[in-house]
Amino acid sequence: MKQAELSRDEIRRGEMSVGDLVLAGLLVALGLVLHGVFPGIVGGMKPDFSLIMLFIAIMVIPDRKVAVVTGLATAIITAMTTTFPMGQIPNIVDKFVTTALVLGMTAVLPRKVLVPAVGAVGTLVSGTVFLGTAAIIADLPTSFISLFATVVLPAAGINTAALLVLYPLAAKLYSMQAVRGLRTAR
Repeated sequence: MKQAELSRDEIRRGEMSVGDLVLAGLLVALGLVLHGVFPGIVGGMKPDFSLIMLFIAIMVIPDRKVAVVTGLATAIITAMTTTFPMGQIPNIVDKFVTTALVLGMTAVLPRKVLVPAVGAVGTLVSGTVFLGTAAIIADLPTSFISLFATVVLPAAGINTAALLVLYPLAAKLYSMQAVRGLRTAR
């Protein structure tokens, strides 16, 4: 009996949890809503609240496959909804790079410093990659330095503060869902 259960658990290890995918989808959708209601600041650029939800999904859900799918979904959605001229490709590039970076950070940083580090460094890298890619593909509406100072730096502060508030809530909800899932599996 235990051998059959073990083989089922081993098989499940390779699969993504439907509950994890649903949670990641809800976080991406919430990021989209927040991203949609916040007005553009300079040249149509605005802080990317989808990043906050991407960061939470990567840090809360321990499955790397779900993190990659969440990064891809966030990239596509932010590319489709960008207000920045020619911002589709820069959105996709920056979300791929940022997802890889945050996955790496979750592997090496202790939880105490992970949340503020992801909020600050993740947003700074995302903004830098976005602006750099946009500068290569099309002209920026104003200088790189100006956009970095007026959009990326404030976004890093906003995202870090938001993560410090939202991450503990999301982590608690995720752990409660995981405990409930264990109880129903028995």
